[in-house]
Amino acid sequence: MFVLSELKDTVRIAPELFNLKLPEAIKDEINRKLANKVLYNVGLCIALQNIVSLGDSIILPGDGASHTEVIFRYIVFRPIIGEVITGKIRSCSREGVHIILGFFDDILIPPAVLQHPSRFEETEQAWVWEYPLEDGGKHDLFMDIGENIKFRVTGENFEEASPVGGQTAEKNNLPSMSSSSTGDVSKTPYKIFGAINESGLGLLSWWAHDNANAEDDEGDEESQDNENT
Repeated sequence: MFVLSELKDTVRIAPELFNLKLPEAIKDEINRKLANKVLYNVGLCIALQNIVSLGDSIILPGDGASHTEVIFRYIVFRPIIGEVITGKIRSCSREGVHIILGFFDDILIPPAVLQHPSRFEETEQAWVWEYPLEDGGKHDLFMDIGENIKFRVTGENFEEASPVGGQTAEKNNLPSMSSSSTGDVSKTPYKIFGAINESGLGLLSWWAHDNANAEDDEGDEESQDNENT
């Protein structure tokens, strides 16, 4: 779910920060610039891991700040396709089930990959799994807001940054920053798609009984082994 990305940037340190040690000032500036931002085709930046190397610091004409070329490693949120993650239901719409992880809320499970058959209840604003019963009937299982849900990551989508953000990133050898970080909030810079149409996925409460039985079976096996020894 989290990866380390090696990035390169030219970091500007203002004169009023010259009293700080250069590595500390650079760390603070990198985190200020990148934390909670989306880099195009990289992911959501979380925190600086470490600085790999520092180049020479220069002062440009007409600017009293120092400029230092830095190579660093950053912790980034970018789940692997096929990875299983647990989140919470933020809302439901005809578009699908919207999931939140606490620090990231642009996750969508489209209707086609919900448990089958499912329907959308307009009055409740919730998706419902029509769970088939042995007698041929069905039992409605509602996907309510706030419920814990386990899903498999099936895809991702990055939106290009605005021209201003793209030019700045290209100059500093960074991938483009997200549109939201450059003032354009009309686009979702990074979106994850998931699926729950397989056994064991979906609301944790759906499988609680099965999980409890599995734990009981494991406990019985351990007890028998202990008795045999």
